Amino acid sequence: MKKPIQTVQQNCWDFLSEPMIAPTGFREYDARWKYPDEINLPGVTALGLGIGTQMHQRGIRPEIAVGNDYRDYSLSIKNALIVGLMQAGVHVKDIGPALSPMAYFSQFHLDVPAVAMITASHNPNGWTGVKMGFDRPLTHGPDEMSELKGIVLDGKGVARDGGRYERVEGVREAYLDDLAGDFRLTRPLKIVCATGNGTASAFAPQLLERIGAEVVPLHTRLDYTFPHYNPNPEAMEMLHDMAAAVRGSGADMALGFDGDGDRCGVVDDEGEEIFADKVGVIMARDLARLYPGSTFVADVKSTGLFASDPELKKYHAKADYWKTGHSHMKRRVRDLGALAGFEKSGHYFLAEPIGRGYDCGLRVAVELCKLMDRNPEKSMSDLRRALPPTFSSPTMSPYCGDLEKYDVLDRIVKRLQAHHADGGKIAGRAIAEIVTVNGARVILDNGGWGLVRASSNTPNLVVVCESSESEAELRAIFADIDGFIRTEDAVGEYDQRL
Repeated sequence: MKKPIQTVQQNCWDFLSEPMIAPTGFREYDARWKYPDEINLPGVTALGLGIGTQMHQRGIRPEIAVGNDYRDYSLSIKNALIVGLMQAGVHVKDIGPALSPMAYFSQFHLDVPAVAMITASHNPNGWTGVKMGFDRPLTHGPDEMSELKGIVLDGKGVARDGGRYERVEGVREAYLDDLAGDFRLTRPLKIVCATGNGTASAFAPQLLERIGAEVVPLHTRLDYTFPHYNPNPEAMEMLHDMAAAVRGSGADMALGFDGDGDRCGVVDDEGEEIFADKVGVIMARDLARLYPGSTFVADVKSTGLFASDPELKKYHAKADYWKTGHSHMKRRVRDLGALAGFEKSGHYFLAEPIGRGYDCGLRVAVELCKLMDRNPEKSMSDLRRALPPTFSSPTMSPYCGDLEKYDVLDRIVKRLQAHHADGGKIAGRAIAEIVTVNGARVILDNGGWGLVRASSNTPNLVVVCESSESEAELRAIFADIDGFIRTEDAVGEYDQRL
């Protein structure tokens, strides 16, 4: 295998035969590139050869389940990856069009050790990528991604005999059967099902109807041009649309799913958009009653209520705050034996006996319906109002280039730490501590906090803030944190802000 040529240009002879792979596409816990600007099809084949080589080096049985999301170019990407995997001597089991959690499920259903899912997740069209893993239910983390990057970019992929292709039918049906089980709602629930015309359109409405919900469809026709907006239930545009659909239909709640179905967003019966970390607290309260003493993992972007909520304390629940990112969270949930993990982005990791530990937006949808069924006298807005009040920002993402963002973040963190050491304040309050497990989470003396970290998936920083006092304090926390961010010329405009 030749060393990948990263200077190959589009629309030239070499572009059809030589691999082009931007190194920045190898991220913390999956791989993502703009296609074909940052990777070409020979580059994808080199990636497949690298994944197969990595499997052999690690002693992984050379069988892998491979799926693709519903984008017009994902099938071509998958086929190019499969060529590389077969060159590496791997038996490829092609499960066809899929959600990421369906691909994770197929590892268990087909008893294969490895998975590679072609998806850009919630990124806009023009992006592609691979979510991969060798140790179910885990996916590649920084160590595995760094190793793979070296294999691919250094041309160390090794061709072997024994490669084989097999198309496997029926995985979608088995996945839906697994999600629904024998559960049927005993209370009437009208649910807005929002899929943003993405891959979940082929799954979510059918699943909700199957468990007995009355479904109000919202952009559930498959359309890879995403004519309304990018399917991302963390984005306010999609949440606002879901809220309008609830108010217009009188639904009990809205459930929204991202481009590859591993995330779920929630709007309650009053049209109130509930950020996913607060939904996580609602679910944790219900699960803590069923399984007292459980551990719940929350990412550093999430509300402080996992640690401070009186109801969770009453059932002796334990909170653990960890690194943002689906691979980091899956591993932490498994390593701690936690019952569940929750990310503010809408990834939920439900472990045994509820789920298998991987993130699945449709599993969350079913479990929320079960929660509502166990509380027939309560609405989703009742459950929201029962939480201690906090004032939270959306996830805000100022632009910062992939090649610069980690250095920029390091400098911002050091300035915040120096500010703390000098007795400086944020929003007029003393800083209690700065947690640096993933960027900097600046925690104030009243429990309020502000976070800045680098996005693992896009050329951005990530900023989230929360106050237990007021909207005004929330804005003050953001303003002060943003003041430190604005010391860096490389940081651009926010995608959304307070």
